[in-house]
Amino acid sequence: MENRTFYNEILTEHNIHPVHKTKMMSPQKSHRGVNPSCGDDITLQLNVSDDGTITDGAFFGDGCAISQASADMMLDLVIGRTVEEAMSLKDIFLKMIKDKVTDEELELLEEAGSLQDISHMPSRVKCAVLGWRTLEEMLQG
Repeated sequence: MENRTFYNEILTEHNIHPVHKTKMMSPQKSHRGVNPSCGDDITLQLNVSDDGTITDGAFFGDGCAISQASADMMLDLVIGRTVEEAMSLKDIFLKMIKDKVTDEELELLEEAGSLQDISHMPSRVKCAVLGWRTLEEMLQG
């Protein structure tokens, strides 16, 4: 029950008071992600320095509480890290959603780890991974 309460508190906080839900004035990178099965639609924006560090990020769009909170938590986690570190965290997040993450990996996800129980809600998995998949598409493209 304690884990469920933690999940609800974190999800609610990131959904009602997202730190990164805004439009950047001149992002270096911008990529749109859509979940056609439920209508979640976000645009992810990033600035990446010459040394490969993600220096700033934002997202905007519409979607359910899970997609919006997950994107906000993701940006909390990747801003200030290198593109390689961000991609590694994305891999860990996707492993977590498949219920195949170690406790050590889960700790690396910080608050995003609170979404671990989404793995038991198949209809919500696409919501939780939308921001992370959009990040992956942006950084690989």
